[in-house]
Amino acid sequence: MIPSKPGDVWRAQARNALGQGKAQLLLVLGATATAAVPGISAAGATPAARQFTAAADAELLLLGPRAQRPHALPPLPAGVSPALISWVALQALALPALVLDAGCAVAPAVPHLRLGLPPAQCLSSGAAMAPAAVARRRAIGQRLGRGWRRRQSGGLLVLAECVPGGTSTAEALLTGLGLDVQGLLSGSLRSPPHGLRAQLVAEGLAKAKDLDPDDPLAVLCALGDPMQALALGLLEGLFEAAAEPGAEAGAELPEPLLLLAGGSQMAAVLALALALAPPAQRHRLAARTALVTTAWVAEEPGSNLAELLQRIGQRWQLQPLSFSSSLRFAGCGQQALRDYEAGYVKEGVGAGGLAFLCELAGIEPELLAAACDRACAQLLAA
Repeated sequence: MIPSKPGDVWRAQARNALGQGKAQLLLVLGATATAAVPGISAAGATPAARQFTAAADAELLLLGPRAQRPHALPPLPAGVSPALISWVALQALALPALVLDAGCAVAPAVPHLRLGLPPAQCLSSGAAMAPAAVARRRAIGQRLGRGWRRRQSGGLLVLAECVPGGTSTAEALLTGLGLDVQGLLSGSLRSPPHGLRAQLVAEGLAKAKDLDPDDPLAVLCALGDPMQALALGLLEGLFEAAAEPGAEAGAELPEPLLLLAGGSQMAAVLALALALAPPAQRHRLAARTALVTTAWVAEEPGSNLAELLQRIGQRWQLQPLSFSSSLRFAGCGQQALRDYEAGYVKEGVGAGGLAFLCELAGIEPELLAAACDRACAQLLAA
């Protein structure tokens, strides 16, 4: 018998978790003053608008396109928020969703968990987050991971993010960890601002002074963002060898599955978790975790996610699992969706991961695209 490939095994297990109703979305919101740098992000047409992006996206995700939402979606250079795709996919999958504010400028006006911690400073400061704030986010993430593992034994957790400026903090974090990633990361702009990012990263590294790649927490404090700190703790809580309450000594809970729904930002989360994981646990973590993004990120000519993941794998001697959804918008009636095909927006709020899960659940990409087309028309008419 030919052994199953790791990717095939992960897909089968994810499909099984979906079928058993043991899957959930966790959307982590965060903010960084990096997003205010002119030319760094298109997640909102202006720095002022980007302060509202996370709140508006969370409200669209939970309330849908026809509802009256407290915060208007920030204007974009082109396209429409990927939260629309995520909402359509959530409805199709009947997936429960939880929103967590790890540190935003504006809180979403929908039910959510809020840590009460501030956004990060610009990564160019070399002092993005206070160590105490990082420790608190990490500890809360660990508790969430442990609790979810107990409640959803063997289930699938979908981790998504909304952090304007987050691809820049992702590049800074990866660079601080000692990886050569310049030119590989995507972003919300049609053409990723590789030169500007590199300049900000260089400034941050210079101001942090003697930052040690072998001290991941120091790198995170100096250059990172709130989502990364929370996500780190979540991965640690999910995959620690925790005994089930009431079980025999040494008994372990069934392993969870984790879907990192996103592109470059989730690659940085994975790298951070691998850097801090005990060497004996890294392969276990990698085998249960898959990064899933959209076709627009996977095929983008101005970035290279496959090469980025390969370099992460080489660093920690493993092969990260990754997939991309087949969702495309070329045949849609709404120009805001066809803009995705021209390189605008591309990913966010878990869009690629949720679209991929729809495929696993047997929903054809063309049907999902048609549903997005209808939802976009409703959104623009509201």
